[in-house]
Amino acid sequence: MENRIAASLKILTESDKEACETVRISENEPSVGKKTLFIESYGCQMNFADSEIVASVMRNAGFATTSDAENADLVFLNTCAIRDNAEQRVRTRLKQLNVYKRKRPGMLIGVLGCMAERLKAKLLEEEKMVDIVTGPDAYRDLPRLVEEAETGQKGVNVFLSREETYADISPVRLNSNGITALISIMRGCDNMCSFCVVPYTRGRERSRDPFSIVKEAQELFDQGYKEVTLLGQNVDSYKWNGSPEGGNEAAFTQINFARLLEMVAQISPELRVRFSTSHPKDITDEVLYTIKKYDNICKYIHLPAQHGNNRVLAIMNRTYDREWYLERVDSIRRILGEECGISHDMIAGFCTETEEEHQDSLSLLENVRFDFGYMFSYSERPGTPAAKKFVDDIPADIKQRRLAEIIEIQQRVSAEKNQKLIGTVQRVLAEGFSKRSQDDLSGRSDQNKVVIFPKENFKKGDYVNVLITETTSATLRGKALIEEEVNQY
Repeated sequence: MENRIAASLKILTESDKEACETVRISENEPSVGKKTLFIESYGCQMNFADSEIVASVMRNAGFATTSDAENADLVFLNTCAIRDNAEQRVRTRLKQLNVYKRKRPGMLIGVLGCMAERLKAKLLEEEKMVDIVTGPDAYRDLPRLVEEAETGQKGVNVFLSREETYADISPVRLNSNGITALISIMRGCDNMCSFCVVPYTRGRERSRDPFSIVKEAQELFDQGYKEVTLLGQNVDSYKWNGSPEGGNEAAFTQINFARLLEMVAQISPELRVRFSTSHPKDITDEVLYTIKKYDNICKYIHLPAQHGNNRVLAIMNRTYDREWYLERVDSIRRILGEECGISHDMIAGFCTETEEEHQDSLSLLENVRFDFGYMFSYSERPGTPAAKKFVDDIPADIKQRRLAEIIEIQQRVSAEKNQKLIGTVQRVLAEGFSKRSQDDLSGRSDQNKVVIFPKENFKKGDYVNVLITETTSATLRGKALIEEEVNQY
């Protein structure tokens, strides 16, 4: 699952990625006479989007947001349970927050999201560090739960829903750059990969009304946003049956992900559209031809592989094999061309993985030549099918060695692919200043590659044609061209 955050992450170990994916909704707003709320999010793009929903719910309940966790009346941690390292980092943060609370006994601390769903009893009874525990489908109930906690009771709601999509709630874009935004199009997951807790913490798949999605994207464009990312655990399985609000039976329609992509792309050619994440078993040629049809749909696909060996893919319950995956990659490149960016997820050291099977993952990397990837050593999650059926039998040192070999190949391939872009012109949406210099702007190309270039007379929100002059494995650098110069390259 990748976001604004994921766009800047290329080749990362587990701890690196989770460190980078800690996001604070922290913009101050007028708080005279109001209680204050601080939200901190961990993990995937879905959590970040959910935090914007939570901010909206709590603003309507009279809470103003603050960047000051130590003096906030209410602190929420929106958590991730996909790897143990993420949970340990949340526990460390809770200990720090409880130091603040001992100084200010009226402060309330809540744990939201996937970790809340998985560990409610432990958080409330054993560790006693939180006042509120709320699962991903219960955010509408937060004002009531806060009221309960203010009386000294514990506020708890972790029920999963088969209907909740928060389609009618307008997110509060508090930590936004004003240029890019996330739009959640569906919730939950039906895939049941053996290593993954998401179906148990986020529930079954349900798709949001497409007309509310288009409305949200249109409103963002009207407010000056230039890019939206459509989010789902598996966007390709998006499906909605119904009719527009106020429509009659004759207007009944069925909308799949390819059609939804088209609807959003048609808002304006100046609104760039991304999406994440695609499941290899579901991404269709129809989706690929839709991407090809519209210049404003980015030519970039995150296509998690997870492994390169068929036996391991089978016990992961990925429901495809290596040959299917390679056929999908071939289709992407046949329809969209070699310039389409493709990234991946890869797990090293899954249960029972042999050295020969690990070599299959390495050969997949060499064969496909991904632009970048997110790579991890296997982390057993309690309650998953893998934890119930298999022994986590690969020693930590072997996991880390195999992970290092995966990373080494991806770094080399990424550097080689980026090197070939020297002398090409990339259309970049400027998202803000470079982290290292206020004299440079930073943005992303169509293929989701980070590009740095001198600011000159350009500003955040501009589309800029950049001639690439130098590269690393993760970043492109170049100089901006005026329109008359572009045709020379």
